Amino acid sequence: MPKPLLAEFIARAGAEDEVAPLILDQAEEVRAEEGDLVHEVYRDEDAFQVHLKGPYGGPFDTVFAPLIKEDASVLTFLVPVG
Repeated sequence: MPKPLLAEFIARAGAEDEVAPLILDQAEEVRAEEGDLVHEVYRDEDAFQVHLKGPYGGPFDTVFAPLIKEDASVLTFLVPVG
């Protein structure tokens, strides 16, 4: 079953110009993952776990965390209706 994910955050005031290119770079990395059907929709739980262990996640989080208000992105897993 596909695993759609919504990741949300609020950029700190003045950090918007730093956050935008980080998100674009991260999107390119995620889209290249074998288990990513479209950006942040994973084939299944196993594909999502591979994403979490990707080599770019840790360095991204280290740079990204001080630029947002939350401790980390707020993750919401979406459930198909119907």
